[in-house]
Amino acid sequence: MKKLSVLFLFLLAACSQEYDVQETQNPETANRLPDKGNQNIDPKSLFNLNNVPSITLQFSEAQWNKILTNFDLNPQNEKKVVAAFTFSSREVNIQLDSIGLKLKGNTSRRRPEGAFGQLHNAQNPDWHHCHFSLDFSKNRPNQLFYGRNKLALKWFKDDAAYAREIYSYDLFRRFGIWTAPLASYCRVYIKVDGTQLANYGVYAMIESVDEDFIRERQGYWSAAVGDMWKGGFGSDGNKADFVQTASMGIEDVTLNPATSVFYAYDLKTNEDNLVSAKANLTQFISDLNSKTGIDFKNWISSKMDVPLFMRTYAVNVVLGMWDDYWGNGNNFYFYFSPNGKAYFIPYDYDNTLGTSLLISNSGTQNPLGWGTTGKPLITKILTIPEYQILYKNAIKELINPNNNYFSATKSMARIRVWHEKINLYVANDTGEDMVIEDKPASWGNQPNYRLLSGNNQAGNNGPANFFSSRAANIPW
Repeated sequence: MKKLSVLFLFLLAACSQEYDVQETQNPETANRLPDKGNQNIDPKSLFNLNNVPSITLQFSEAQWNKILTNFDLNPQNEKKVVAAFTFSSREVNIQLDSIGLKLKGNTSRRRPEGAFGQLHNAQNPDWHHCHFSLDFSKNRPNQLFYGRNKLALKWFKDDAAYAREIYSYDLFRRFGIWTAPLASYCRVYIKVDGTQLANYGVYAMIESVDEDFIRERQGYWSAAVGDMWKGGFGSDGNKADFVQTASMGIEDVTLNPATSVFYAYDLKTNEDNLVSAKANLTQFISDLNSKTGIDFKNWISSKMDVPLFMRTYAVNVVLGMWDDYWGNGNNFYFYFSPNGKAYFIPYDYDNTLGTSLLISNSGTQNPLGWGTTGKPLITKILTIPEYQILYKNAIKELINPNNNYFSATKSMARIRVWHEKINLYVANDTGEDMVIEDKPASWGNQPNYRLLSGNNQAGNNGPANFFSSRAANIPW
């Protein structure tokens, strides 16, 4: 049986060129016109925490099997398949007959059905939660959804509270961090032709960081699109630490893991200008590390919106975000705007609010020594007294119980309202994550943290509330 599975995958790889042709158009819907009526809707109105809209993704059996077999060839592959898309809320019902869809995630990327080598089982499907990336203009160039080309759908991996990522992006939004993506809840359903509709439960619907993201914020920087880099881990082991400059490029992820290439700095825009983009980032890193004293202060003040960066990192630290630039050299974008300044864009906040690993206790760690050493983009700036004061004041503003930001009482009330809205939709056909539970991820190093109960003792004396514990352990 194992030999047959291997043979099947070999034949599939040989036929991948045929699949690529099918990607561009769904033959069953080729003569239909795209729904353009939603393009005039305010893009920001999509992310409304008062609503829990539903999204249905429909696939032909051949396209669904393509997702499964491509995953078996390389789980990190970036190949897109064709799907139909339906969005339903109290305000609108939008149907798009042909979008592009791929799986997403790093360590969280999963097979959406069955085990290795298995195709779709119409009689007894074994569904699994996974992250999806939607591309509305992949097959129809002028087709948009709420004015955007792309959208991310994430299941609540390692977050039984169904709240961490939503809370984090909402806090950024409340605190005026306009560089953070927008996010809200939705319900997801999967329909494979010939199979009963599958309920995938409650997902986070998150704004993609791309050219649309840049254009929607043109009032803050520039309508023109500059160089956008995604920071993470390279194939060579390098991280986006703003020290090394060896790992820059455009990721090339194929169906063959051996030939796939990842970079610590992955260029996401202006790909035709890779040489100049690399030169610009290299010069920035060189200046960041070589300049000192007043020369450094003048330079960084001209190159970044430093007050915005300080407020962004204040949010990061109160959230307990350890899998970030300062901690793990991961999960951020860095954007060089044509207005002459660079901007730090926070991203991926499922491992927050007491779920931590690299930091021994994210509820007690000193905000001035938050992450690992060797991260000059944050540590050098914090040596400048006036910027350190901005950073400290932002943290004090966040934890002030009179403000509707990180206050334990107000945060708990906010989450309870969200739970009331999604509770009826959490049970799903994957059989996974079926109930809302107030606990951090099982692999984390502080299992005693809670979001809706507990004391302010940071896990040292029974269950601890993360909000009150974090605030109680700010040293100023």
